[in-house]
Amino acid sequence: MRLGNKTALITGAGSGIGRATALLFAREGAAVAIADINQEAGNNTAAAITTNGGRALFERTDVSSAADCKRTVERSIREFGSIDILFNNAGIIRRATVLELTEEDWDLTMRVNLRSMYLMCREVIPHMLKSGSGSIINMASGWGLAGGPKAAAYCASKGAVVLITKALAVDHGRQNIRVNCLCPGDTDTGMLRSEAQQLGVPETEFLADSGRRPLGRMGTPEDIAKAALYLASDAASFVTGAALVVDGGGLAGSP
Repeated sequence: MRLGNKTALITGAGSGIGRATALLFAREGAAVAIADINQEAGNNTAAAITTNGGRALFERTDVSSAADCKRTVERSIREFGSIDILFNNAGIIRRATVLELTEEDWDLTMRVNLRSMYLMCREVIPHMLKSGSGSIINMASGWGLAGGPKAAAYCASKGAVVLITKALAVDHGRQNIRVNCLCPGDTDTGMLRSEAQQLGVPETEFLADSGRRPLGRMGTPEDIAKAALYLASDAASFVTGAALVVDGGGLAGSP
């Protein structure tokens, strides 16, 4: 029970990596506050935890809304007493060059992928300061460290996530708040599959290409959840400001 007596707030926890992380954190003893814009998906994740004896709540949240973030954090504190772990996981991708990208999609990508982290950290960090510790995990990407094709807004947002993570780690390290980010490679989620549709590529072809890396497969949501668990737990007590690459060797080079 590596997260016993802790509370985690996870955004985008209705599906994919967020859901896998919520379920894993609950198995490791954490109470889990689930934030997602999808009511049905968020409720399903919460039910999957509570029906197995865990503690969870769901709050429908538009993570780009300051009011929604404030309400979600306040309810989490009211029901669980603290927030020890914040996993800023919610994100979107729009596959387009700057010539193809609309201003609306650029702004939406920045609001969901980056503004949300500022808003959630602004609400959560004061509570971590009161309790004397905390772990914040931000979802970046391999494309926050290296550019990718037809993903200008996504790459820009995820590169910014890497650096806001480092800035937060510098600002709050002396207050015993650790801040790290995850940089996954292609992971088998609904968002990844949506990229095939955006690019007009057959899904089977797109997924096969995603598996061409040294380990010979794409990631699973559970792969990334395990890395999040490491950063959330005391096993990473001397780790802050890190960008942890979890990509099957994709950034290391060709297989």
